[in-house]
Amino acid sequence: MRLDLQGVSVRIDARPIVTDVHLSAGPGEFVALVGPNGSGKSTLLRTVYRSLRPSGGVVRLGGEDLWRMSPRRAARRRAVLPQHGGAGGDFSVAEAVAVGRTAHQGPLDRETRADRAAITDALRRVGMDRAAGRLVSTLSGGERQRVLLARALAQEAPLLILDEPTNHLDAGAQFSLLDLIRSLGLTLLAALHDLDHAAAYADQVVVLRDGAVAGHGPPLQVLTPEFIRDVFGVRAHVGPHPITGRPHIALASPEPVEVIDVDA
Repeated sequence: MRLDLQGVSVRIDARPIVTDVHLSAGPGEFVALVGPNGSGKSTLLRTVYRSLRPSGGVVRLGGEDLWRMSPRRAARRRAVLPQHGGAGGDFSVAEAVAVGRTAHQGPLDRETRADRAAITDALRRVGMDRAAGRLVSTLSGGERQRVLLARALAQEAPLLILDEPTNHLDAGAQFSLLDLIRSLGLTLLAALHDLDHAAAYADQVVVLRDGAVAGHGPPLQVLTPEFIRDVFGVRAHVGPHPITGRPHIALASPEPVEVIDVDA
């Protein structure tokens, strides 16, 4: 499903946070939002998952104004993996994932065969089907993130929004989660801190600086060493990864640091 943000602006307490942002994500495309801290990435995502109404512009999903949809219709069309999302420590994994089916249920509806099938399939896709009966509180950080992803997948929405999904995960869990997300075939809009992850996994990057778009396009066309220094204030090497061959960005401090030989 296609996502279009057309001139989206956000003001909070009369202060402009995001200004005139245009971006598009085609069906099955992975668009990464990157930018320095405070650049407006999470604020912009909140307008797409209907937590914060834009003060200007329009968010279109499949050509429809997302903010004119009913909450249930919107929930069936976009799912969210939030930055700080609790998965319910006192619930089993299956119960936590079942929350994702509320978009398809009325207030008094019981779980249906279709609900159970969606929950089972979501757990299988994230590799947590064997842990369905475990309490969420017993899981590792990476496993909990997979449960949250399964909850989002259980909504069966064509657009998945992710806010810094690899935060607090170790290196192995980060790559495992990104590989999984990339394989889903959904339209993906994700805020990422790691420029190397954005370069390796995203089809397009949108760089925000001070709430406005500073660059937009394929990662290696946008994230040049000169652009990275200008926006992020660090040095960068851009080229193929020596192991995977994927686009790779290595960062260093703004200026060379003198190495002191303690044995001298």
